[in-house]
Amino acid sequence: MEINVESIEKYIKEVFGVETRLLKVEALGEAEYKEGEIKGYGYGTPLLLTVEDKSGIKKYVLNTIRPGQFGHEYTSDRAAILIWSYTAFNNLHRHVRAADLGYFTLDGELRSIREPLEFFLLTEYVEGKEYYHDLERIGREKRLRHLDMERARRLAEYIAQVHSVKKDDPGLYRRRIRELIGHGEAIMGLIDSYRGDEDFLLEDELKRIEMMSLEWRWRLRDKGYRLSRVHGDYHPWNILFRGELDFTVLDRSRGEYGEPADDIAALTINYMFFSLMYLDGFKEPFKSLWKEFYDTYLTMTGDEELLWVIQPFYAWRGLVIANPIWYPNLKKETRRRIFNFINNLLKSEYFDYNNPESYLSE
Repeated sequence: MEINVESIEKYIKEVFGVETRLLKVEALGEAEYKEGEIKGYGYGTPLLLTVEDKSGIKKYVLNTIRPGQFGHEYTSDRAAILIWSYTAFNNLHRHVRAADLGYFTLDGELRSIREPLEFFLLTEYVEGKEYYHDLERIGREKRLRHLDMERARRLAEYIAQVHSVKKDDPGLYRRRIRELIGHGEAIMGLIDSYRGDEDFLLEDELKRIEMMSLEWRWRLRDKGYRLSRVHGDYHPWNILFRGELDFTVLDRSRGEYGEPADDIAALTINYMFFSLMYLDGFKEPFKSLWKEFYDTYLTMTGDEELLWVIQPFYAWRGLVIANPIWYPNLKKETRRRIFNFINNLLKSEYFDYNNPESYLSE
């Protein structure tokens, strides 16, 4: 679908008032669109809108979700995610705020909720640099700066604070554990995105991982007392730092409450991942970041049980980072180590976070 700039301006005036002017439309990370038609725009491509009203110049991001696998096949799937985001984004401290929820019509018009065809989400624009840039620099320089440890500590403190809010709903916890295994974006969905004959996989390995994950569902499903407020996709691409320690998080996902291990696995596996990519093993200085994050989080929460439940969440995130769909240029040996990590963890009742490298071998 091609979106007319005039339609965007009409929508902006409807939402923010007739005196509002649309100054600029650009794809995030790309050049400004100067033509009347926004060529090449597709669902899933965020547009940065610069507008001006009586209070001054403001920036917003027009977000959509691209149709596809991982539970995004139907319009209702995508609409559900954006409707949830509209309500949930504004309920989490430091999260970028949602400004409006709307949809596209067949003729390319943008409207606030009425006769829906496809949904989009308008959020505030915030300045910042994604946290993964820090990890890339550390990998290149092979050393830590003082700020790196402070940021790891701050990120652990923040997510510990998020997890401090509990909810008494055992049925919801069961659903979240069920979704960890069977959701299109989680373990089974990720397994189905592999061909199954990749040269880094062992025979029937994906099947065995799925079966071990099902065993973990039965270990975790009745731990409803652990249900906590979560981010749901707490990884370095969803964390924007400004200055030294000020940051904003983006794109919380899948549910406001869930298992805290989800967030811990999502972030910490990237300390391992970047070390594997840059240093060909889980080594310093990334191990220091890993330990600083874990020590800070466990000290603040006292949640030692985390180490008895995090295994399938690491399996899920491991299936993501080893996947050629997202990381087509990884070495075969790196993917193999990640699958060793998945298999060894799923076989372990307790996760020794002080010796994570021990799980990388066959």
